[in-house]
Amino acid sequence: MPKPLNLYLAAPRGFCAGVDRAIKIVELAIEKWGAPVYVRHEIVHNKFVVDGLRAKGAVFVEELDECPTDRPVIFSAHGVAKSVPAEAESRQMIYVDATCPLVSKVHIEAERHSGNGLQMVMIGHAGHPETVGTMGQLPEGEVLLVETEADVAKLHPRDPDNLAFITQTTLSVDDTVGIVAALNARFPKIVGPHKEDICYATTNRQESVKAIALKTDALLVIGAPNSSNSRRLVEVGQKAGCAYSQLVQRAKYIDWDALEGITSIGITAGASAPEELINEVVDAFKDRYDVTVEVVETAQENVEFKVPRVLRT
Repeated sequence: MPKPLNLYLAAPRGFCAGVDRAIKIVELAIEKWGAPVYVRHEIVHNKFVVDGLRAKGAVFVEELDECPTDRPVIFSAHGVAKSVPAEAESRQMIYVDATCPLVSKVHIEAERHSGNGLQMVMIGHAGHPETVGTMGQLPEGEVLLVETEADVAKLHPRDPDNLAFITQTTLSVDDTVGIVAALNARFPKIVGPHKEDICYATTNRQESVKAIALKTDALLVIGAPNSSNSRRLVEVGQKAGCAYSQLVQRAKYIDWDALEGITSIGITAGASAPEELINEVVDAFKDRYDVTVEVVETAQENVEFKVPRVLRT
């Protein structure tokens, strides 16, 4: 007789509007121009999604010089430095920018502040493609990166009275509050964004994890190891009181021995994980336990972003 298990399914979870749009851009580009279509960097950070698009005719590369000039290239949802489209234009390539509009908003913000004479401070993770792309909107040295509150103390800006800050869109909301407080304390005149840079989907998924963390013996976040927003969900779960919070790419990676004896489990997914993988994980628990599923909804999302006009004609 299978043991009973309460499974709490977070909502919202999985795909966000920016991810949906980026995947659609690759699919429409293959429809329009035929295969192969080149994609600079993983379109979104999820192996299952990338492998599915590869099977349809997408070729994933890390740099533009790996692309032939006679095939279209798509820039990933994370955004790219200004030098990338400039290089594509100089090589007379067809390119489509799949940057999430909420990341583009941060790019515009950085340019606006820089145009007003302010040096930028970016709160983000070094080396993450979104951070690299955002910092690459301005000349070298115009964006200073901080990852922690401790980094704020080490900053040496050109003029402490002429600063503005922006953030990566996929950070932990709670961690960022502390870094912003440290910036405001050290640089009282620093200018912040009109509206928080951390995107609605990141915020909503973190809130839904907090709502289920205390109800559960364990929390599984479905997502890729290189997905910033997925890794933040694991951290949020741990800080919210669920000691066993783990990232899994899909059902076959679940550590069943570590879950021995649990009576409740929370399931969520990062913004680049498809519902198909969530269902696969839920089904794996149904195969082993007598599962009662409860959806815990903390917000409703109805955001949709249009694909570029070139793909709509």
